[in-house]
Amino acid sequence: MESYIRYIAVAFVATIIGIFIYNIWDIENTAPSKSYSEFITEVNAGHIKKAHIKGGEIEGLDRFDQPFTTYSPDIENLMPKLIEKNVLITTEKISASGLKDFIKNLLPMLFILGGWYIFLKTKGEKGKFKKSKEIIQKNIRQITFDDVAGIPEAKEELLEIVDFLKNPTKYTGLGGRIPKGVLLQGAPGTGKTLLAKAIAGEAGTPFYSISGSDFVEMYVGVGASRVRELFTEAKKNAPCIIFIDEIDAVGRQRGAGDAAGGQDEREQTLNALLVEMDGFQSDVTVIIVAATNRPDILDPALLRAGRFDRLITVPLPDVKGRLEILKVHSKNVVLSKTIELDDIARITSGFSGAELANLVNEAALMAARKGKSHIEMSDFDVAKDKITMGIERKSVVITEKERKTTAYHEAGHTIVARLLPETDPVHKISIIPRGMALGITQQLPIDDRHTYSKQYLINRIKILLGGKVAEEIGLNQETTGAVNDLNSATDITIKMVCEWGMSEKLGPVAYFTENQSFLGASALKTKSLSEATAKKIDDEVKSLILKCYYETKQLLTKHIKLLHRMAEILLVQETMEAEDIDIVFNCYYSKLETENKEIDVEIKQSKEELK
Repeated sequence: MESYIRYIAVAFVATIIGIFIYNIWDIENTAPSKSYSEFITEVNAGHIKKAHIKGGEIEGLDRFDQPFTTYSPDIENLMPKLIEKNVLITTEKISASGLKDFIKNLLPMLFILGGWYIFLKTKGEKGKFKKSKEIIQKNIRQITFDDVAGIPEAKEELLEIVDFLKNPTKYTGLGGRIPKGVLLQGAPGTGKTLLAKAIAGEAGTPFYSISGSDFVEMYVGVGASRVRELFTEAKKNAPCIIFIDEIDAVGRQRGAGDAAGGQDEREQTLNALLVEMDGFQSDVTVIIVAATNRPDILDPALLRAGRFDRLITVPLPDVKGRLEILKVHSKNVVLSKTIELDDIARITSGFSGAELANLVNEAALMAARKGKSHIEMSDFDVAKDKITMGIERKSVVITEKERKTTAYHEAGHTIVARLLPETDPVHKISIIPRGMALGITQQLPIDDRHTYSKQYLINRIKILLGGKVAEEIGLNQETTGAVNDLNSATDITIKMVCEWGMSEKLGPVAYFTENQSFLGASALKTKSLSEATAKKIDDEVKSLILKCYYETKQLLTKHIKLLHRMAEILLVQETMEAEDIDIVFNCYYSKLETENKEIDVEIKQSKEELK
């Protein structure tokens, strides 16, 4: 059907182009027109040689053999004058519209109507909803809840939905009512769409899947029509499930838009969706499952009880969840026997399920590229660095001075992180350019953190300032390399003072409110502040950062030998793992202890000599 429509469309376009070319040719070959008064004047003067008469239209040649056309309202009185002036006269019988008139008038209209019909037919075909169950059955293997890991609470909620579809009397016998709608909300990649596919694989009922953007069209009313069509078909095949992915495309708050036309279409579509969700008959079992990563912009009418009764948050997996996800995705790859998935789960804090799947795939590709027979831990390390920091920029040209600056900068971060208490362990440092960074110090928490203490945040600020301080005391210079560190340190300090109430001078007062979305983007909204309070906030932020700066400078100055040694090793090795860092620190402390013992011996000898 699609190829047939494509051939018709090609023929339609070719014909339109042909008509266009023909009209240009016709215009070029049509003689210029004369007014009837001018024509009579030239006839009386004997300047007309030839006249071809067809009805009232006259085509002729003047004395210079130039063609012309005109129209005569009175042929009977004109003929004697033409004969008198010896004009060569030819005539033609008036007939029905010829081919020329057909091409110029009727044929273009027919093709315009035909093109419009093809357009509507194509849009109609695209507008029809298909059961995603029919599409899923074409896959090699259906997705079930066994393929979903790391989000046990969300699985449990949806298992209840599936159980209701299979055994409705178990719930209705006690007077219970299954929720009409379930909204899955969470960050991208946490498994919302995967959960919906698992419902389709487990329920064994018709499953309709569509994206929210498929409802919204340029023409007002098309989206609402599609909503009604979808629900009409779903009711015919009840019990069934409707899955709407990215529902925020159609479910935005009404009245909060820009272009009037597009907003009208979206609002009509949303109104149709609200009506259909409310209009279910009590004996019709149609369950709506929707997914979004922007629940903050959805219309409140969509979220009220009776429509989306359950709001299920699908969070980023914790360390146990990451382990289960890694087990699922590592089933189809060949792992080395020395690999411990627990270690990979620990070093991937903050990874979503999709990112973990990508990690396993990148590690497999890395091992295959090197010709290995199985995936090793080093492949996972390289894959993780590639995902989090970007690929190595081997082509970038860096001067020796810049390498040395980067080495001292990263060494400063590392030493401060190791010497301060209540900090995350340093996993790796590198001066190899990756992405937009010339170097990186990577810290990985031992456990997932949900709250942060004041001491942890202060130490985090000191670690961020460690790179800048190391450049100053180690190389006696200041560069622009600390710009991102300064921005991060300032953001943390502002939140401590204005949002988390961690300032002794300003007290436990929140001067900013934060609107956090599931996309990770946040916006600070300032409350009404007096000029005096704003100045206090500025002074406190500056005071706290300067205090951390001077304490960091004091710490690195005390261990300046360690800073030089760490930078020298980085310049040679370029990358240091946690084990390498431990060796450097152990050697430093051992040497420091030996030096202290020698100093004690010298002091003791001096005292004996004085006695």
